[in-house]
Amino acid sequence: MPMLLLAVTVAGLLAGGLAHLAASSAAGNAAWFVVGCCGALYALWEMVDSLRHRRLGVDAVALLAVVGAMAVGELLAAAVIAVMLASGRALESWAAGRARRDLHALLARAPRSARRYEGGGLVTVDLDDVRPGDRLLIAPGELVPVDGTLTGGAAVLDEAALTGEALPVERAPGDPVRSGVVNAGAPFDLTASARAADSTYAGIVRLVSDAESSQAPFVRLADRYAFWFLLVSLVAAGAAWAAAGPARAVAVLVVATPCPLILAAPVAMVAGLSVSARRGVVVKGGAVLERLARCTTVMLDKTGTLTSGRPALTSVVEAGWLPADRVLSLSASLDQVSQHVLAAAVVRAAMQRGCELTLPADVAEKAGQGIRGTVAGHQVTVGKASWCGIDTAAGAPGWAKVARRRARLDGALTVFVAVDGKPAGVLVLDDAVRPDAGRTIRALRKGGITRVVMVTGDRADVAEKVGVVIGVDEVLAERTPAEKLDAVRLERRRAPTIMVGDGINDAPALALADVGVAMGARGATASSESADAVLTVDRIDRLGEVAAVARRTGRIARQSVIAGMGMSLAAMVVAGVGLLPAVWGALLQEGIDVAVILNALRVLRQPDVAAPLSASDTALARRFSGEHESIRADIEELRAAADALGVAPADAAIARVRAAHKTLVDEVEPHEAAEQRELYPALNRLLGGTDPTATMSRAHAEISHQIRRLGQLLDDIGAGEPDQVDVADLRGLLYGLHAILELHTAQEDESYLSLAEEPAPPG
Repeated sequence: MPMLLLAVTVAGLLAGGLAHLAASSAAGNAAWFVVGCCGALYALWEMVDSLRHRRLGVDAVALLAVVGAMAVGELLAAAVIAVMLASGRALESWAAGRARRDLHALLARAPRSARRYEGGGLVTVDLDDVRPGDRLLIAPGELVPVDGTLTGGAAVLDEAALTGEALPVERAPGDPVRSGVVNAGAPFDLTASARAADSTYAGIVRLVSDAESSQAPFVRLADRYAFWFLLVSLVAAGAAWAAAGPARAVAVLVVATPCPLILAAPVAMVAGLSVSARRGVVVKGGAVLERLARCTTVMLDKTGTLTSGRPALTSVVEAGWLPADRVLSLSASLDQVSQHVLAAAVVRAAMQRGCELTLPADVAEKAGQGIRGTVAGHQVTVGKASWCGIDTAAGAPGWAKVARRRARLDGALTVFVAVDGKPAGVLVLDDAVRPDAGRTIRALRKGGITRVVMVTGDRADVAEKVGVVIGVDEVLAERTPAEKLDAVRLERRRAPTIMVGDGINDAPALALADVGVAMGARGATASSESADAVLTVDRIDRLGEVAAVARRTGRIARQSVIAGMGMSLAAMVVAGVGLLPAVWGALLQEGIDVAVILNALRVLRQPDVAAPLSASDTALARRFSGEHESIRADIEELRAAADALGVAPADAAIARVRAAHKTLVDEVEPHEAAEQRELYPALNRLLGGTDPTATMSRAHAEISHQIRRLGQLLDDIGAGEPDQVDVADLRGLLYGLHAILELHTAQEDESYLSLAEEPAPPG
């Protein structure tokens, strides 16, 4: 409708102008009269709609101006006002074109059929035909269509979409299984316990629908000024009429045309949307940008939002008879053919650390237990402790106990490895916190966010760990989609609230929040559909940037509206005393319109956010970021070498310490020196100020000092066997170096290396 109105009014305005140039004044006036009528009717329709919602918008001012101009014969002014009204509405309509919140993605993702056992075979039936008690087959990678109970063997499920838990979970026979989760392992049977309409997934769809319908109507920036501008215009026109008759009143109404209100805010908002899109954030309409600027509370999901959303190998704890890199190489070689969701993480880690992989043979995999096969002549087994021949009930070995305790404290997952029938080690996997998460929280607080809440379906111990690392005000863990909705509702009572998430379980909360932001680069399509804004790049720090853009856009929009109204009010005074005829008033009003539009377009200038690295600096940051992947394995070796002291045979333990020292000298120290020499000067240019990387340079110096101390201690020990004092000193140095390097690497990733730009999203 707005686009059609714009086309009609512009065509009529041009036609009238051409007719006047052709000396056909009657035809030109008729065209302008029609354009004015179109504008008046549209303004009347919009005004009635606003009044039905108990508010008086800018359309009432536009209606008054158009009708007043037509009543006294200023048809050109009436046509111009109609075009301005249509332009503003067309801009708003275009900006909000992606703002339709429907359940299309949720419904598209929902399965339409199920495979049911009937008469000794499988029959595909409509999902609505599934009844409680029916036995269904769930294939690998398939979405569970209804709530039910696991029947037969165990199952490996990816529940991230519902609970936010990035790591897969294993369910035993008899365990309940909810609809909406994905089969991440072998096929399994499910006995339905509810119909599709009564299952978990359908409940989430209803929650999204209810949340969207409960959103309060939003009052546009221009409408908030419209009442007072209308009141002043009426008073001024009435005073002019009383003083000098209707002609003087028309002159006042012409310069009272609300084009600054109609155009300034939409132009600024569209410019803000353009800037946001360039930074990888699609904001669905100017009203969303206005709301975003006013929010002071942020609620964040954990998995996929504050964390990477996928498991990654953090350490390898070996049993002592096989090196860690060999344990990883053999297990990754076997996992190349595994269907388990953790297998890809193991293979990815092995490739990043330069391990040589070979194809396995005679592979057998059992859902819920593990996988075994032959790799380079060795029988390799990967999976649960019992699958690998470790009886934890009888007391696990020390190295296994260490790995399990470490995993429990960090909220991680353990995968055991056996080689040739003998336990060889443990792979520890975790869902790492995003490098840019902490910086994003600090930027949001600096920009006016006063409260940050993490709300997740994940376990409380895991959530608390992440919350402490990034510095949130409150952690709400183990929340269902309905409980997340309640949490958002409570926060909205306190202050305007942003909700950020990526899973299906976040979709209802995103729909209810004042501004819902979806991690669209890898998140569920359902969350993107129910959100107000979508991050199209896999970087949460862009949220802070776009919040700054929203505030700047709102500030410039208000400046434009207020400045335009101020100039119009000044012109009203001049027209009211008889110094500004209607024709000249119309020309002056056009000048005011141009001025406020140009001011609104200032939003397109680079906002006040962190400047991106140049192409060469980005390449440098990516290089060192890649080196960090291999450095992390070296850092982990320090802790493993310290753990071996006093436990493994003395000669083997000291040999391992010497190997770790050689790695520090040959790999870690040159890496730190290259950062100091090449990376930090580039960062200093970017960050400005007086030596902004000074504290990190001090860490480099301390790392080098501790490496030299370790070398001197090893020289003092010589070829002899270390005594208890030597062991204590070696452990202290190794653990200290491990802590310093781990912290220093994480700081560089968070503060510096994550500044590197990602490639622009396609399209």
